[in-house]
Amino acid sequence: MKYQVGDEILVLLSNEEGRIIEIMSDTMAMIEVRGVKFPAYMDQIDFPYFKRFTEKKLFPAAPKKIYIDQIPKEKVQKNDSKEDEGVWLNIVPKFTLDDFNDEVVESLKIFISNKTRVGYNFDYAQLFAGAADFSLVSSVAPFTDFYIHDIPFASVNDSLSFFIDFSLTETHKKKADHFETNVKIKPKQLFQRIESLKAESQTTISYPLFETYPDKAEDNHITIDILRNAGYKVYDVSKIKQNIPSARSVIDLHIEKIVDQHSHLTNAEIIQIQLDEFEKWFELAQFNHLPSMIIIHGVGKGKLKAEIHELLKVKKGVKSFVNQYSEFYGYGATEVFFQY
Repeated sequence: MKYQVGDEILVLLSNEEGRIIEIMSDTMAMIEVRGVKFPAYMDQIDFPYFKRFTEKKLFPAAPKKIYIDQIPKEKVQKNDSKEDEGVWLNIVPKFTLDDFNDEVVESLKIFISNKTRVGYNFDYAQLFAGAADFSLVSSVAPFTDFYIHDIPFASVNDSLSFFIDFSLTETHKKKADHFETNVKIKPKQLFQRIESLKAESQTTISYPLFETYPDKAEDNHITIDILRNAGYKVYDVSKIKQNIPSARSVIDLHIEKIVDQHSHLTNAEIIQIQLDEFEKWFELAQFNHLPSMIIIHGVGKGKLKAEIHELLKVKKGVKSFVNQYSEFYGYGATEVFFQY
């Protein structure tokens, strides 16, 4: 859900700021403005941070220097790295001056910064509120900054996130075939980092994607006889399907269906257990070439459903998925359709 209790908000009709004191439903919240509490629809409120950054002051300030991008507009630029420092997602705010010479952010320039001696192919997707907004397939050379695109600053209130799938431009038998990573940015955190950026006279906000490209899972060179003598079950590779769990066309991710005791777990730990369970059955469904599967995630606050949907949007082999009312699960289940 976009909002949480305690979040600061802006009432769009009156342009007044307040805070959320209760989430009443998916469409309504109880808010407090200047000591007065009243319900409001979610589409009648928004985060106040963009307003704070762009509103004009009553008295003109002294003219300030306009800060321009320090990375050129060309797509490729050699960076100054001399040692491997990993791969980063860089965001460069583009500042401009309003009519009163106040500095405001106009847009965000997005770069992939490769600070390693290895080149990578990448499949990039940028999302707003879980919906894909921009995608690009390309490659980035060693020790190079690659410009992707600009994002209007007014759009960052909509749960900005990035999914990137990397692979080596020159394959290596000991390295993984591909590596997926993602960055999710909350509006409030981004605005705070922009403020810090200005205070420290910096130009770039950086998010690490990976430090070292991962190795392939190591082959097990232990002999079969040693494994058998140690008490392990050894199966013929041709009969692997007989010795792994059968795929399920319906999986239930309610935590009580996964673990016996969960009262001691935090919400974050519960979500992680549920996502791990989803990954296991999702892979089994694809391994067994199921045409579709149903994921029961429940309704609740919608956190698990949102996480599942974001993963499905970037999972390979997913043809489509739908969350619609069912006489069995209500709105608490999503059906996934595969393509092979």
